[in-house]
Amino acid sequence: MEDIEIYLSRLASEDQLYAEAAKKLGDTGVKDRLTLAGAIAEKGAPASYKLYISDEELENPAIDEIKAAFAEAAEESAEITVEFISDEFLNLIDDKARITAESKPRTAVHRDGDLHPTVHIWMIKRRDMGVFVLLQKRAHEKDINPDCYDVSAAGHVSQGEEFRHTALKEVREELGLDIDRSQLEFIGLRRACYSKGSINDNELAAVYICREKIDIEDLTLQSSEVAEVCWAEIDELLSVMKYEDIPNCISLEELDMIKKAVF
Repeated sequence: MEDIEIYLSRLASEDQLYAEAAKKLGDTGVKDRLTLAGAIAEKGAPASYKLYISDEELENPAIDEIKAAFAEAAEESAEITVEFISDEFLNLIDDKARITAESKPRTAVHRDGDLHPTVHIWMIKRRDMGVFVLLQKRAHEKDINPDCYDVSAAGHVSQGEEFRHTALKEVREELGLDIDRSQLEFIGLRRACYSKGSINDNELAAVYICREKIDIEDLTLQSSEVAEVCWAEIDELLSVMKYEDIPNCISLEELDMIKKAVF
C-alpha cells in the first residue's frame, strides 16, 4: 500500500489547498470539507495518507478542515491511516534559475532531488596580501556533511522568502551577527549537488561575501548547526585541501569566485 502525500502550505489559499487534495486523491470534485470527505470515502480502504503541513506560525482554517476530514476517516476505518507531519516548505527552481510559486516539504525535496534555492555567505577579511575566509565546522548532528568545514553561514530559502533576506537570517542565527542588506555583496549563483543514502540534495546557491570586520570571540554560534569557526587564508586553505585529509564540503568554485571578486 503506497502512501498518498498531500502538501498543505499555510501560505496557500483555501482553493489552492483543496485543489492539492483533489489532485492527490484523483477527484476534481473536491472543493470543500464535505466533498473531501466524500472523495476519501470513494477512494476506499486500505489507504495510507501523509499530510505534510508547512511549519509557519500562521493560522489557516482550511488546513484545519482538511486535517479534520482525514482524521475522521481514520477514526471510522481501521484500514485508513493518517499521519500529520510538520516540515519546512521550499519553493522550487525552474529551468531558467527562477524561484517558482510551487513548494514542497524539505523532506520530499531532498528525497526527490528537486532543484531548490539556498544561500551561502562568506565572511572575509584582507590582511597584507592574503584573503581570509571564516570557516564553520558543521555540527555533529547535521544530516548532511556532519563534522566538516564549510562556508561561514548557509541555509535554505523557505517558501515565500528571497535570497538576501534568508542570507541575513542565516548569519544572525548561525553566527549571532546582525548585518545590513547593504553589507552583503552578491558574487554569483552556483549549482550544488549532494547524494547519500536517501538524501538527494540539488541546490542553486546565491553566493554572497561580507567584508565587515568581526572578531570570532564576539560570535554566538548556533550549537545545533555550528561546532566551531576559524579563519583560513584562501591559498593556504587550497593547499591543505589538496594535500591533507581535512574533512570539508568547501566548494573550490566558490573560493575562486571570492578571489575574483576581491582582486
